[in-house]
Amino acid sequence: MTVIFFIWLLMMLLGVPIFVSLGIASLLHLLTSNLNLLTLPQRITNAANSFPLLAAPFFILMGNIMNTSGVTRRIFNFANALVGWLRGGLGHANVVASMIFAGMSGSAVADAGGLGTIEIEAMKERGYDIDFSAAVTAASATVGPIIPPSLPMIIYGVSADTSVGKLFIGGVIPGLLMGLSMMVLVGWIARKRNYPKEPFPTIQSLWKAFREAFWALLAPVILFGGIVSGVFTPTEAAVVAAFYALILGLFIYKEFQLRQLPRLILMTMETNGVVLALVMTAVLFGWNLSVADVPQTLGRALLYVSSNPIVVLLIINLFLLVVGCFMEAIAAMMILIPILLPVAIKLQIDPVQFGLIIVLNLMIGTITPPVGIVLFVTANVAKISFERVTKATIPFLIPLLIVLLLVTLVPGITTWLPNLIMGR
Repeated sequence: MTVIFFIWLLMMLLGVPIFVSLGIASLLHLLTSNLNLLTLPQRITNAANSFPLLAAPFFILMGNIMNTSGVTRRIFNFANALVGWLRGGLGHANVVASMIFAGMSGSAVADAGGLGTIEIEAMKERGYDIDFSAAVTAASATVGPIIPPSLPMIIYGVSADTSVGKLFIGGVIPGLLMGLSMMVLVGWIARKRNYPKEPFPTIQSLWKAFREAFWALLAPVILFGGIVSGVFTPTEAAVVAAFYALILGLFIYKEFQLRQLPRLILMTMETNGVVLALVMTAVLFGWNLSVADVPQTLGRALLYVSSNPIVVLLIINLFLLVVGCFMEAIAAMMILIPILLPVAIKLQIDPVQFGLIIVLNLMIGTITPPVGIVLFVTANVAKISFERVTKATIPFLIPLLIVLLLVTLVPGITTWLPNLIMGR
């Protein structure tokens, strides 16, 4: 299996698509281990035959519709009315808007590409450095998959056989902590550079911004409330979310036209196709790793170093942060969950806490070079170089790493709310 593993790494370095390299490596292992080749189609089809995975295309579709129906502009205007009066107001509004949008799209890339266009332009017009504007946009986008809904959490829930509802609820407090900690840094930088602040809002202006954004703000309330109350499952919530976004764009804001829908459906199918291909081949690869005793060997190695859950989690954090620099988040999750989860279970680490640790690590990876996809998206939106965005984003890693450390050391941050609402 060691040789196959290195062949897979070599194919990745040569630029072979991840799902192709995973499939080829898995096939080679089956051939060289004299295992039944029928295992390949069986494992792949079983991986795709998952009810929770149905949520993925609907959440993706919702995000696409929201980005083309005037929702992002209204959310940013409301966030600006809410916190724009603070020093560096548009930077704070950037973070708050991302926290609100996270409750709709659950995607860091959608946040950076959708909201980012509006946010960076507004900050540029008000005299903010373009590097700082891009950095805030990129860093705040990482909260997207932490506050529910979240595609990575759905993937983790399916792979780890963990309640997606509990994972969604478990992400609320960490997501709020991420937003607040980034706002502290924005305030410190704003005072240091004497960035402007917006006029203190009047009751009328605040009400106007709220009224215009009300139906958009209602989306996360409907989703979260429906899941918590048991009206619908997280998978059914995705269908409700997509339908609500369509109603919002067509009949309430009237900035979305029905003729745009086929194009958005095709975009959704393309994105979901990539996700599903990764899921199927990564599950097959994970099964091959399990057959080759890789998870068990790594578990014994980690437990040899220490049997203290905190020490093991800190080691896993360091490992995941490095992996996040080089691999796309969902691909990394699909490969590593079968390897790392048995270690967490053996140490009696709550699977919800462990899921949030994995997702948060890999979201930080989206803003670290050389493969930080959110950095690439933000650089494209801001029309500056990848290197400039990377350099400007470095200070924002500090609050995110502090939140990661808190989530690691204090299990209650991720488990208290799910246990309170849904029981143990």
